[in-house]
Amino acid sequence: MSDFTKLKIWQKSHELSLEVYHLTAKLPKEETFGLMSQLRRAAVSVESNIAEGESRFSSKDKLNFFIQSRASIGEVQTQLLLVADLYQQLKSKALQLKEEYTNLYKQINSLVSYRRKNDL
Repeated sequence: MSDFTKLKIWQKSHELSLEVYHLTAKLPKEETFGLMSQLRRAAVSVESNIAEGESRFSSKDKLNFFIQSRASIGEVQTQLLLVADLYQQLKSKALQLKEEYTNLYKQINSLVSYRRKNDL
């Protein structure tokens, strides 16, 4: 079994999840069960799918989870745009995080391409 914590994309996604938690802690209390909860779950989904994918045995299973992780990034980015549009005081950090998730998306694409060539 591979140690997913050694994957740079998992490390980056974990770091970003922590940043999302810090950002969402600054949201108004009325967002606790709305945007805060959704954004946190989506961010955790990114890193969880990377971890689960890397822990799978078959290359096909691994790729499916990496692709699911990539899809979760779109959800995170959408919600970060909502934060940026709704809460001016959080706009700069939300947009910075959105850009970091764009970079992570590209890194996951590279991993998927690499694994397709070398594992299947």
